[in-house]
Amino acid sequence: MYDRAILHLDLDSFFVSVECLKNSSLLGKPLLIGGTSNRGVVASCSYEARRFGVHSAMPMKMALRLCPQAIVLRGDMDSYSKYSGIVTDIIAEEAPVYEKASIDEFYLDLTGMDKHFGCFKWSSELRQKIIRESGLPISFGLSVNKMVSKVGTGEAKPNGTKAIPSGTEKLFLAPLPVGKIPGVGDQTHKKLNFMGVRTIETLSQIPVKLLEREFGKPGRTLWERANAIDPTPIVPYHEQKSMSKERTFTEDTLDVTMMKHMLLDMADKLSFELRASGKLTSTVTVKIRYADLNTYTKQKNISYTANDRILGQHVLELFDKLYERRQLIRLIGVKYSGLVQGSYQINLFDDTIEHIHLMQQMDRIRRRFGADAIMRASGLTKANVLREPPHLPVDGG
Repeated sequence: MYDRAILHLDLDSFFVSVECLKNSSLLGKPLLIGGTSNRGVVASCSYEARRFGVHSAMPMKMALRLCPQAIVLRGDMDSYSKYSGIVTDIIAEEAPVYEKASIDEFYLDLTGMDKHFGCFKWSSELRQKIIRESGLPISFGLSVNKMVSKVGTGEAKPNGTKAIPSGTEKLFLAPLPVGKIPGVGDQTHKKLNFMGVRTIETLSQIPVKLLEREFGKPGRTLWERANAIDPTPIVPYHEQKSMSKERTFTEDTLDVTMMKHMLLDMADKLSFELRASGKLTSTVTVKIRYADLNTYTKQKNISYTANDRILGQHVLELFDKLYERRQLIRLIGVKYSGLVQGSYQINLFDDTIEHIHLMQQMDRIRRRFGADAIMRASGLTKANVLREPPHLPVDGG
């Protein structure tokens, strides 16, 4: 039985690297990509900007205070998707099994290849091929599981490699700060620091029962990751082409206000599904079926996004253009297509801090209680009579 060999590949400062590839005059300069308004947010930044304390998800206004000489670009998702596709095609051609975790991040299962090729040598050759054919810098970490490999990639950046030999995982993690563990957010990090836990080694020595008492179920995951345990498998990559929702009415209707509320509700739920699955859409379609069963659709190509507010506006615009016959309607539907992998952070081009925080809170509620647990106040109309109420878990406390 072989030890697992898991390779993690991550394109360095991906958006910035693409912009520098398109315009070499940007190389070596502090560069910010994201929302360009005063309330915009940094989606990505160059290493030169990071030296001033700038980081992604920071308000653009604050970033420019820290680094007033920075060059600000709004970003070009079409270009980023194109280059992501180039790298994906190279990996798909070479790798036995791979998972595309986001637009710029990949996991490969190389288990058993050491017997024939040597995993580190093979990984290094793949990396060089990606650099040569895409022009983009890329780093990798190689270890026995996904979590340790991802941390290894972080330590290898920028544009480097890191192999963690089997049996040395805990030794590698031990001196690193707890914030290096994937999934440790600001609140968990603050609580661990308050407990006096600053290194992964210290965290690994805390009894798992104590961590479960302090953090609930995630406490066990914290303990496992601190002890270099991560059995998560590689999920083979299959590109989902579209997602959609439809609603057939119990009685044909002319109630335009109700239908618009319902379309917005569908758009919101699909947008949540996009964010939950790490995807963005570039095409929105609205469908109408009249009482005589004639069916019509209208679609619009848009910049890649998973922003419910933006997508809802496109849905309503398409409905207004499509609904011309003023006849009874039997069915309405919304479809998002032209999907690509991409974390929601990419949509910071269009968002304000307030809207990001609102969506994050709504997504947390939906993940915990289900997609129907929260909706727009405008959706609280008789449209809801056509759907079952959400089934929320009972709080025994």
